[in-house]
Amino acid sequence: MDFLFNTNVQFYIAAYLIGAIPFGLLLAKKFAGIDIKSAGSGSIGATNVLRVVKESDPDLAKKLGIATLILDALKGVVVLVVAYLMGLDESVLWAIAVLAVLGHCFSPYLGFEGGKGVATGMGVMMFMLPIETTIALVVWLLMAKTIRISSLSSLTGVVALLISSFIIHPNMAHAPVVFIVAILFYKHIPNIIRVIKGEEKRVI
Repeated sequence: MDFLFNTNVQFYIAAYLIGAIPFGLLLAKKFAGIDIKSAGSGSIGATNVLRVVKESDPDLAKKLGIATLILDALKGVVVLVVAYLMGLDESVLWAIAVLAVLGHCFSPYLGFEGGKGVATGMGVMMFMLPIETTIALVVWLLMAKTIRISSLSSLTGVVALLISSFIIHPNMAHAPVVFIVAILFYKHIPNIIRVIKGEEKRVI
């Protein structure tokens, strides 16, 4: 058990467990009395919080959706900032970023189920690759304003981030970025199938 006293390992565990906190589920239950795991798409993310709570209270839905988005984005960043200030190696920071996303997508608090990982992924990527993430957010915003399909907008932004990372930083190790993108696409497989079938709901 000596490995638990290793600083890197402690940060890895913290990244996973903090990343796993289901803020959308907690906020919807606390302030709207709704179990979003049993409503809408069943996701714990901001989009489902907005969609489900909107049916009963549109104003509250916006507030909870925004709060979920911010908290999901920040929960990986908090661990990264502390690790960075402590001078940990960049490879450790990337491992923390990956584990925060894994925690959100496969939460031990929810039987290793979880959200889609986009907000948490974008949060850690904004810290690690700010230019690429800014490009991704612009692409996401343009897609969201035009096609108004949350999943497709998010995945298009993720692809933009991946491509731009290879262009802007051709010599960096891209494995963590590719891994995070792969996780996000895996979690969106049901959405991708619905998009192909023309059944994916638009955000109104």
